[in-house]
This record gives sequence, C-alpha cells and structure tokens, in this order.
Amino acid sequence: MEEARGAEPWRDHYAHPCAWDMPFPPASMVDLFASAASRHGDRPLADFYGRIYTYAQVMAEARRFAAGLQAWGLAKGDRVGLFLPNVPAYLPAYFGGMLAGATMVNFSPLYTAEELEAQVEDSGTRLIVTVDAPALLPRALTVLRESRLERLVVSSLAAQLPWLTGLAMRLFRRKEIAPVPAASDVVRWDRFLVDSPPAPVAIDPERDIALLQYTGGTTGRPKGAMLSHQNLSANARQIGMIDPHQGQRDVIMGVLPFFHVFANATVLDRTVYNGGCIAMLPRFDAGQCLKTLARVRATAMPGVPTMFQALLDHPDVARTDFSSLRACISGGAPLPAPLKQRFERETGARLVEGYGLTEAAGVVTTNPYEGAERPGTIGQPLPATRLRLLDKEDALADAPPGQPGELAILGPQVMQGYWQRPEAAETAFARRGDEMWLRTGDVAVFDAEGYVRIVDRIKDMIAVGGFKVFPSEVEAVLLQHPAVKEALVIGIPDDYRGEAPRAYVALMPGMAESGEALADWLNQRVGKHERVESVVVRDALPKTPIGKLDRKALREEVAAGAAAATA
Repeated sequence: MEEARGAEPWRDHYAHPCAWDMPFPPASMVDLFASAASRHGDRPLADFYGRIYTYAQVMAEARRFAAGLQAWGLAKGDRVGLFLPNVPAYLPAYFGGMLAGATMVNFSPLYTAEELEAQVEDSGTRLIVTVDAPALLPRALTVLRESRLERLVVSSLAAQLPWLTGLAMRLFRRKEIAPVPAASDVVRWDRFLVDSPPAPVAIDPERDIALLQYTGGTTGRPKGAMLSHQNLSANARQIGMIDPHQGQRDVIMGVLPFFHVFANATVLDRTVYNGGCIAMLPRFDAGQCLKTLARVRATAMPGVPTMFQALLDHPDVARTDFSSLRACISGGAPLPAPLKQRFERETGARLVEGYGLTEAAGVVTTNPYEGAERPGTIGQPLPATRLRLLDKEDALADAPPGQPGELAILGPQVMQGYWQRPEAAETAFARRGDEMWLRTGDVAVFDAEGYVRIVDRIKDMIAVGGFKVFPSEVEAVLLQHPAVKEALVIGIPDDYRGEAPRAYVALMPGMAESGEALADWLNQRVGKHERVESVVVRDALPKTPIGKLDRKALREEVAAGAAAATA
C-alpha cells in the first residue's frame, strides 16, 4: 500500500503550532460566519466595483433573509438555490439560507433553462435567488412555470453597484435590466427580507448538509455532492492553516464563479474564515480583472490556467502594478510550466498549482506558497488529509509499490455521498477496514517527499494497441513548443490499433504553425505508441464555464462531426 500524509519533512512548508494530523473540531458554516462577523464587523467583506460591504452589513442582511425564508415557510433541510453570478447578494443569500437551516444549491448562470430545470427537479429546490439580468431572469421564470420550483427572489443588480453607477444603469442602460413580473411567486429581494430576528436552528455540523454542489457531468449526468457544514468549514480551515500570510492584509480577487466548488472553497469560505475581503467581479474579463487587481491592491488570486494566460496576453499587463500580489493559486486543469514561469517573471507573484474536486469540498492538495515546491505536481496533502493509490484495474487492491494508481482521499472535507444516488455513492468510495476512501478517477504517483503528480484521468486514457496513453503527458510535450498556447489530446477510433491519439491546439497570438509541422515536431519527442495521427490547429478550444479546457465537449464535437461525415 502506498499512502501519503503530512510527514515530518513537510512541516517546514506549512508551519503551524498545531499537529499536522490534528482533527478539525466540528463547526457549522453558521458558526464560521458568525465568528468572522463578530471579530471583524467593520472590515470589508466585499468590494464590488468600489462599493464596500462590511461583515456586519452582510450579517445583518443574511439574518433578514433567514427570517424571510422562515416567514415564507421554509423548514430545516429544504433546498434553496442560488442562480447568481458573483454579485454581493450572493453573500447574504448563501449565509442567510444556512442560518435558516436550508441546504443551499449552486446553479451555474450559464445553464440553459432545460439544464436548470433538471437540477431543480433533481434537488427538489423550493426557492431560487437570482438577479434581474436579461441573461438570467427569463430562464429562471421559465423554470418557475415548468418545474416544482415555488418561488423566485429577484435581486437588483443596479441596487448593488456604487450609487452613481447604479443610477446610470437605471437611466441610460435599461436594456441591462430585465423586467420583474408582478406575480405572487416572484418577489423582489428587498421585499422578501424581514426585520425581525430569525428563529435559531440547531445544526449538526457533521450530519446536516450545507450545500448540494453538482458535479460537472464529465462522467454522465451531473450528481449532487452532499457537502456537510463540517466538510465546508474544515476545508476553509485547512486552506487557512497552510497560508503563511494568515493574519496579514488579505484582499483576494473574486473572479472565479462562486457557483463552482473551486471558488466556494478558495475565495468565499476561506476568505470569511480569514477575515479578508473579496474583490468581486460578475465574470472574468482580463482587462477589468487587471484594473481591479491594481485598484484594490489584491494579495491573492485563485484561477484556472486559461485565466492567467489571458491576463498575460492582455495589452495592459505591462502597465499593471502587481507589487501587492503575493500568491496565485491555479487549479481546475494542469498548469503548463511555460505559463507558470512567464507569469512569475512578469508579475513577481508566486503561481502555485493545487488540486481538488467537488466531492472533497474544494481543495485536497497544493504546492506551498513559500519555500520548496515541485512544478508539475499538485503539491502535498492539506492538514488532516490522507492520500492512497488504488490499483487502476481493481479498486479493492492497492497499487503496486512505486507504480501509478488511482488517487483516493480520506479527510474531513470528503462529501457525505451523492444526493438521491446511493448506487453512485457506493462506486465513489473504496473501503479499507472501517474507512471509506473517496475515489477520484485520477491516476497519480507520489515522490519520496510526498509531492503528488497526476498522470491522467482513468477515463481519459487512450488504448493504443494494448498500450495505455496518458493524454496529459502528450499535451505537456506539445505545450513546450513556443507556438502552442493550449492543447488537448483525445483518442479517435482506429481500425488497426483500436484508438489513436489526435491533438487539437490553439496557437499563441501572432504565431503561424501548420498542424503537419507540429505533428512532426511532437512525434519526434514522444514514444511510438504516443505518436499522434494528426495535430488540428484551431482558433480556440472548448472550455467549461470556469474557463478550463473541456475534453468532454471536444470529444462530443469530434464524434458528432464524424457521424455527420459518415451519414
């Protein structure tokens, strides 16, 4: 059996007076937020285009929203949905729902009405909070009419902006405001709030579900990961424990979408635990992000690799003051070495790679913010997190010593199971004695110091004439070519070998390179079984809502094109 945990040599990277494998006492998200509001009431929790929202203000509005939910008839454990971009209303809705005992459900603002309806039905969501944006409200209204959803609470975007900006929107940019219909099941945010204090709700941190976080659906129909209050609060504390700058000025860029588990853990929950401030933007725009980063003098920015690449490609990057930026955390996809090197050279900030997944409340491992790191790895486990390698073919056995295996996780951040999918939950875990280890589907190796390197996803491996090809390893070679900006490798049917690798790339700005030349260059640098049958050059590669490269979408697109050609 090969297992990684916080061994003695690693403690220098995460200096903390507590023992590395210390248990995290049960704590609810209500406790976490109440503690932060009590200690840091006058501090800014959010900066939205220059408008400041303090901890005390957000707590007061969260309590009013909780009282409104209770007055409406919400019972403990009822599901309340958030169909919101990164706007200030997200904060009192998120924490206020938990204050009332609700289980919150995140819905992506990019969902179609059909996708939103499917998850509303699956989760049994009774009420959704949204915003009067033309891109969101009409879809939410469609779902309200065609599903079991009982009520919409609609916040005003203009009311959340700085006063002059909001007034200008109301007067001159009316097309950016969707009309809110007069209906008994559609209520404006300010009218839903109740001034009396909410009734206290007893919460069991380890049993009560704080958040239903739906998976991205890369392995089929999205499943709702049941994350307890303890799962979320423990992960916030784990992330806080490894931060060598804890207690110092803390202003984090909130450009990752809150509906995604990466942002929920590394931007929202972690910052509240630290008493920091979130510089919030509704969507990622490289130019706006650079302006905001400089204006607020941000100290950190979590993001996916494509975000950091977009910042570097923007013409304003050379004029941006990055001196306040200490560390940026990259996740969601492998961080290319050339991107890391260029970002650190041009900004002076550390760009570290970490790893997590929905089923583990956000974060599992990371490279250290200071001291020794291992570029190309996902770092080491967070405190109280243990890792194990399972046999790739038989999860009942462990991987042979020194061999790659399926990464499995044990820790306080691991989910309680999948919502109404017990059969899926059974296959998601591997039992070892009394312990249930979460299977990730990722193939990994450990080095002698406990750093973890992801080799690939089990389902992404390409079977080439009896050999297993890891797409990420071929992509890593391609990304060494100076013309290649992004790369995805997938398997396509091959009559002789079963499957053959094919690469799809997007080029650096101003670069011109043919697919044939790239294929020749690549195939001289990989093993015979890894050689691609072609390299396809595209203007852009498909991406998920948070901006990471979407292998599943590319596969589906290529398969659909092949089927159409055959027909």
